[in-house]
Amino acid sequence: MHGMSVALYAGVDELFDMPNTSPPLTDRASVEKRILDARSCGLPVRYHLYAGVTSDPRQIEEVVTLTREYPQQVVAMKMFAGHSTGNMGLIDGETQRQVYRTLTHLGYEGVVALHCEKESLLKPDLEDPSDYSSHSDARPVEAEVSSVQDQIKYSDEAGFIGHLHICHLSSISSLVLVEGARKRGRRISCAATPHHLLLNSKDASDHMLYAKMNPPLRSESERQALFAALLAGRIDWIETDHAPHTLSDKEGGASGIPGFSGLLLLVKRLYEAGCPLSLMQSLLGGQVQEVFSLEKRPVSIPPLVGLDQSIREVARMYPFDSFSNLR
Repeated sequence: MHGMSVALYAGVDELFDMPNTSPPLTDRASVEKRILDARSCGLPVRYHLYAGVTSDPRQIEEVVTLTREYPQQVVAMKMFAGHSTGNMGLIDGETQRQVYRTLTHLGYEGVVALHCEKESLLKPDLEDPSDYSSHSDARPVEAEVSSVQDQIKYSDEAGFIGHLHICHLSSISSLVLVEGARKRGRRISCAATPHHLLLNSKDASDHMLYAKMNPPLRSESERQALFAALLAGRIDWIETDHAPHTLSDKEGGASGIPGFSGLLLLVKRLYEAGCPLSLMQSLLGGQVQEVFSLEKRPVSIPPLVGLDQSIREVARMYPFDSFSNLR
């Protein structure tokens, strides 16, 4: 409820919940309880969720059934093609292939949202818990790019005709792969986060920013390229990847940061960069409504006047703010 309240305060009244919760959203009971809990909050928020997939075909069938029973709530499958928060990763290539085969057999043509980091290309020995910038070395760009390539290939091989969505894209090379697949007729989209668009790996060296997330922050040149791609309309939408860990969670090594103050800060940067209002509306809800077949409604963008105050107030609602150096 706290996250939904902060979202509303930030002007966000439509949310997509991730499945790597406790308990994970991978079965009927947990999914239906989550939907009921969201409704019982009584807040004017349109709530949706991604159902997590496992390697069990029977489990995949169960959550596909939920997408048909709750089409405006359970809006996609989510596969972690590599471990992240929640340890829901399906790290073996053959397991990932089998997921697409199962979805194809079940006639699922909806969205599969993907966390792309190839486990075999991670370098955990480079991780220094005292220096969050080392996280970028331990989880290199190549791990994301190779995983994106795998998911396009495996889904094509399985004959899967649903929609692939690459979550929290952090590399321009991954974007090029998405664009190539789209040119070949693949149903595919990608999104970027405020932190990958505004922060770089050097920012993570300031321990008090707690700027550690998966995928990690990238180089300044990578960040600039992503921001330019966003302005050029090459990235489909912006997603916060909001992860409200406590300070003790972060000190214990948790990946993920709160995202709402960063979202408002990004809106400010888009205004300053001369981004057309029509593009901002597409990035901040319009394209999402199209891809997920949601009920259409106008997308309102907060005016530039007053954004600084809103950013500060939203940031105060969490015990730390990774974007504080940019305000």
